Amino acid sequence: MLFGGHVSGGVKAAPERAAEIGANAVQLFVQSPRAWRFPNHDPEVLGGFEERARALGIEATVVHAIYLCNFASPDDELYGKSVSTLQSTVDTACAIGADGVVFHVGSHLGSGFEAGIKRAVPAIEQVLERCSDRTWLLVENSAGTGGTIGRSLEELATIAERLDHPRLGICLDSCHLWASGYDVTDAAALDELLDRFDELIGLDRLRALHVNDSQTPLGSNRDRHANLKEGLIGDGLAVFLGNPRLQDLPALVETEGQQGKGADEEEMRKLRALWKKGTTPSRAPARKRGSSARRPAARGTRGSRSRGRRRG
Repeated sequence: MLFGGHVSGGVKAAPERAAEIGANAVQLFVQSPRAWRFPNHDPEVLGGFEERARALGIEATVVHAIYLCNFASPDDELYGKSVSTLQSTVDTACAIGADGVVFHVGSHLGSGFEAGIKRAVPAIEQVLERCSDRTWLLVENSAGTGGTIGRSLEELATIAERLDHPRLGICLDSCHLWASGYDVTDAAALDELLDRFDELIGLDRLRALHVNDSQTPLGSNRDRHANLKEGLIGDGLAVFLGNPRLQDLPALVETEGQQGKGADEEEMRKLRALWKKGTTPSRAPARKRGSSARRPAARGTRGSRSRGRRRG
């Protein structure tokens, strides 16, 4: 597993910032997240990004599209701006050798899931044609607030099926999964989630993880990130990070950090500690001298443990 976070600095300074906090993976914006205007990047800066990142030990780069985009919107002006901006984002991501561009499908704004999907699919198709074999387009699961699309594995599967494109991938966010009712702290529930993901979408499409704690309860459908180990998921993130099927992915933190300025050294330290806890086999405590081993208690009836796909 690679460890990183969303950092400031854009194409000019993100690799250096990631290295400063001890990361070997990085996520960045390639434009201001608060404005539609796309910058005219210096071609030399873009061309030198990959070499700079490699020299600093950065092994994975992910670009995040701005949050203003909404591909499910019935508003034509917003829809057009969203497509144009994501196309420019993908072009820049390809130029810097990024592994993927993470984006949110957006909200149908009350028009309904099917209407939103019918709007989103042709928009995303236009962007996918700009991707390369290396730089994929990654749909991020949503927390389920309002009319947002992508709140369940079934909704993500619908998107993947309708698009049916070899360069479409998925980014799973731990906080969003939790908010949508998926208990990422329960090993059995997480295994069932990944089994279902493989059945509906295919684990080969899972390309990145966002590792965030949550300020809100399981199934709240509210997207409120918390610093690692400071929210309601807490140490349970070790279960998410420790799952064997997730070990080849970049794990990226999107929290405020200790100073409110984004991922920092302390968040990287906690991320690695949680991963170590999740991947270290538990050992039974040694018996006292002279004591005898007890016969294990009888197992409960099959199916007695709750293993639902979603809770809340």
